[in-house]
Amino acid sequence: MKEKLVLVGNGMAGVRTLEELLKLAPDKYDISVFGEEPHGNYNRILLSPVLAGDKSFAEIVTHDADWYRKNGITLYKGDKIVAIDRKKRRVQSENGVELEYDRLLLATGSKPFILPIPGHDLDGVIGFRDIHDVNRMLQAAAPGKHAVVIGGGLLGLEAANGLKKRGMTVTVVHLLDTLMERQLDKAAADLLKHELESTGLRFHMPAQTEAILGEPCVTGIRFKDGIELTADLVVMSVGIKPNIELAKSCGIYCERGIIVSDTLQTFDPAIYAVGECVQHRGSLFGLVAPLFEQARVCSNHLAEYGIARYQGSITSTKLKVTGIDLFSAGEFQGGENHETLTLQDPARGIYKKLVLQDNRIKGAVLYGDTVDGAWYFQLMRESADISAFRESILFGQAHVGDSGYGNENKAVNLPDSAEICGCNGVCKGDVVKAIVEKKLYTLEEVRAHTKASSSCGSCTGLVEQILASTLGGDYSTAPSKQALCACTALTHDEVRAAISSAAYQTIRDAMAGMEWKTPDGCSSCRPALNYYLLCRWPGEYRDDAQSRFINERTHANIQKDGTYSVVPRIWGGVTNSHELRAIADVADKYEVPTVKITGGQRIDLLGIKKQDLPGIWRDLNQAGFVSGHAYGKSLRTVKTCVGKDWCRFGTQDSTGLGIQVEKMTWGSWTPHKFKIAVSGCPRNCAEATIKDLGVVCVDSGYEIHVGGNGGIKVRVTDLLVKVATEAEVLEYTGAFMQLYREEARYLERTAPWIERVGLAYVKHRIVDDRRGREALYQGFVAAQQNAQIDPWAELAGNTEYCRQLAPLTLPV
Repeated sequence: MKEKLVLVGNGMAGVRTLEELLKLAPDKYDISVFGEEPHGNYNRILLSPVLAGDKSFAEIVTHDADWYRKNGITLYKGDKIVAIDRKKRRVQSENGVELEYDRLLLATGSKPFILPIPGHDLDGVIGFRDIHDVNRMLQAAAPGKHAVVIGGGLLGLEAANGLKKRGMTVTVVHLLDTLMERQLDKAAADLLKHELESTGLRFHMPAQTEAILGEPCVTGIRFKDGIELTADLVVMSVGIKPNIELAKSCGIYCERGIIVSDTLQTFDPAIYAVGECVQHRGSLFGLVAPLFEQARVCSNHLAEYGIARYQGSITSTKLKVTGIDLFSAGEFQGGENHETLTLQDPARGIYKKLVLQDNRIKGAVLYGDTVDGAWYFQLMRESADISAFRESILFGQAHVGDSGYGNENKAVNLPDSAEICGCNGVCKGDVVKAIVEKKLYTLEEVRAHTKASSSCGSCTGLVEQILASTLGGDYSTAPSKQALCACTALTHDEVRAAISSAAYQTIRDAMAGMEWKTPDGCSSCRPALNYYLLCRWPGEYRDDAQSRFINERTHANIQKDGTYSVVPRIWGGVTNSHELRAIADVADKYEVPTVKITGGQRIDLLGIKKQDLPGIWRDLNQAGFVSGHAYGKSLRTVKTCVGKDWCRFGTQDSTGLGIQVEKMTWGSWTPHKFKIAVSGCPRNCAEATIKDLGVVCVDSGYEIHVGGNGGIKVRVTDLLVKVATEAEVLEYTGAFMQLYREEARYLERTAPWIERVGLAYVKHRIVDDRRGREALYQGFVAAQQNAQIDPWAELAGNTEYCRQLAPLTLPV
């Protein structure tokens, strides 16, 4: 028999909790929902476009009657819960409905705060909180009439803009001299005010309202200084307060909101609460991202998984106020012991401010150009040391070569057919359609549904622009904590820590021990777990081939026509006539249609049938070749130039050193593909400064560079250290690779990893800490003893594996 769950409040937080719960335990509860409004659930963020006439109410409904019916949920719309009997576990509605519950979820939201001044109850004085308020404003709005909006926050400005679009003359009244003071500093607020004035909005600030005039309808407004303004409509938008009357009436402990624990449980263990009505660790909430984080945690406990905790939210806010892009996050006002970096370009309407402490971002305000907001927020959330690129950080990630970023509003002006994510072939129209039809609110949700921004991440800024422009007004970016995938609430770092502390040595044990939500995981978590276990227990863990991507399972790269490409390893890119003749023989024997020289100085055999792979591997092995690992999240190639033996500019034996480095590092599994190059002089013909690790030979020794990338997201390396001997090059290379292997997240290239943890941190671990470097190097060398086993030689002699590659033969 199902337990009974009653939800009080049919808003975004409560219904989101039900959505999450239905994913986890669809058959656990008989669910009933009570909502005061006579509608299904709708997106309150989009009330402003409805007021402005840009959207209809039907377009912002997120859950219609069919959704409740299909999920077996009984909806009592237009019916308010007026009493809770906690002893009998019963609720009573205004229309006389009485229901018992096993679990009660309060999501009563908030109410607009109405200033208790004379005239606040006149006809024509309206709050701005729900569709009913919007309809009242639309009834009162008419061209030529005067409206006064009290409150210069986000909602107030959106209401003012909507009424202006309806033809009214609108004045915004604000108590302070700074608009949106909770999101903007004075400089950004002044830019915003100037821009809004140019569109026709008027401002009266700072000003304290003394009374609203008229009888019985509003006719004007008077301030403390005696000045009066004409008004046919007054909109109060001066804040919200948690709706806690129902909770207080039944004795649930409340302060400013309903007090909840980290599990979103109230003082009554049978009653949970989420959304704007709750108070958690002293904080109240009004943005979407924290509410949805609460929904995930609460649903986890309602499903009796019991593993998630809500520990508060660090949110950034990306806003689009009447078409103007704004971003703010953290302690953007600064303070004692803080430093401030600012960039101001009045002609372009751009203002950027970063607040730093000890070279770590503590807060940010962006006006006009917000495309780097997600990047700054990530650096802030990760507490990354930005000292290595402090001098250029205000110019944005584009300055380090992120080709996915561009001018402000770039995505907004693109046609629907424009490709946003080159990695996954996702167009703008696909993203917009998913946001609208799937009711998406966050970057993570867009990634999950469209794959946009889920690979290299260079289009993240564009996707966030589309999110902001599609959702309008209030859009909250990434939550404070990113789970590894939907199968767990744990982050990559928490999973790795648990694997070490609990000594999990199989995927099955790790999933069971960490209470995975799904029995077999997914395509995101299984490869990550496989890598983390392999890295942590190189001698004990048995690699799980079924948890690898197809290319790694077949040890060859699958092509668009279903054939494969094979790349034998050629040490340092140096070959000879014997090896070339052997490759030519293989090409002839197996009728390889295309033989190509790669950018990494290797030879690629393309168009190979799957069943021919073991034979080709066997023949190449007999000629002395091993796998080139061109398919893996592993060491790919070590590219070299000819060095001092042939080149008149060469300073060292770059070819010989490259071969030594490749023979030390081949076979190593890494979080993502890893490329190395060794150049014989600063002319850098081997392109060492766009590799994950590059060695540039100079007269006095060797420069070691790290964190380069020459793919979609071009990034030049950072200089790690200069050393004197080849032995030191090998030690620093092994230590750097081991640190990357142990601490980067699966599918994180060296470039974003270094940007996340900071070059200073990497230097401290590799350069400053001699003993730590030696330990990392020894760890890498030890791991290689288990890794340097040629998979081609191993699999070519495996009869069962070879049979799996053979084509199926159907009986005639």
